[in-house]
Amino acid sequence: MKTKILSTTKSDIAKAASIIREGGLVAFPTETVYGLGADALNADAVASVYAAKGRPSDNPMIVHIARASDMGRLTPMLSADIVALIENFWPGPLTMVVKKKPEVPDRTTGGLDTVAVRMPDSRAALDLITMADTPIAAPSANISGSPSPTRAKDVIADMDGRIDAIIEGEDCRVGIESTVVDMTGDVPTILRPGIITAENLEAALGKEVKYDEALLESGKFFALDPEDGAADIDDFKPKSPGMKYKHYAPKAQMTIIEGQRDKVKSEIERVKMLNERLGLKVGVILFEEKAFIEAAHDFFARLRDLDNEGVDLILAGALSDTDGVGFAVMNRMLKSAGYNIAKV
Repeated sequence: MKTKILSTTKSDIAKAASIIREGGLVAFPTETVYGLGADALNADAVASVYAAKGRPSDNPMIVHIARASDMGRLTPMLSADIVALIENFWPGPLTMVVKKKPEVPDRTTGGLDTVAVRMPDSRAALDLITMADTPIAAPSANISGSPSPTRAKDVIADMDGRIDAIIEGEDCRVGIESTVVDMTGDVPTILRPGIITAENLEAALGKEVKYDEALLESGKFFALDPEDGAADIDDFKPKSPGMKYKHYAPKAQMTIIEGQRDKVKSEIERVKMLNERLGLKVGVILFEEKAFIEAAHDFFARLRDLDNEGVDLILAGALSDTDGVGFAVMNRMLKSAGYNIAKV
């Protein structure tokens, strides 16, 4: 397949929108990561996304809309809490899981009776959705399991020849995927942490917001393969991307060093020197202690760069998970490392 590289001009986005309407696949920038888009209401087009990514078919997709009124095409009703979150956080990096209408294909939702929806805060993304005149299902535009792409060059590396077009925009300003909150129960529940924290949501709603238990049980479903026939993973139906399968993994082996800051720095240097003496190439990811926003922006790009440098081992300093954004970045970091942690 010949992949077209398009710009963010209105004329090029119109070409991309035509591809979406015809059932094709287009990668596009958002404020979080690049998405791989298809017509969310076209089951065959969505199936092509799964095929292009090598994505398990029970991993639900997030549906992107350009206007809050488009929620009416996807869900039968909006609660007061959903409206409050729309007013406070859209457009922006917040995804809400809501009850779906029958018109939303099961293939888009991983067979669930819910649909995950967000309105991206990206001019190119909003123009694409508006011109396509359909909600767009869009997981991250990478090979499934590899680090999410935050730069056009990362998308091209993974998707060139696999999809119809790539809109080459600016680097994504947030750098990790959206917060996903399940709004179908009595208590709003975060299924995937992001830059919008539980505290942010509680302030907007005036009520408790909790984390899904799977987020607090490190590695509960990590690296389980559906081919293993394990009953627990077969029975587990994720409501959000990133809850079930291995995610964000670099090609290199990765270890997280956790502990007091000075000890972490010393241990990273010690392990680095030891492995370099053995002839291995070692990369280091160590953010400043409270640079949570910077870490969110840079983490996936750093993984990609180290892979491109051909490192054999990545040593990463843990972030504090008592901060909401730090917790979100650590969620990605832990999965990238396969929960391989050394405490000092």
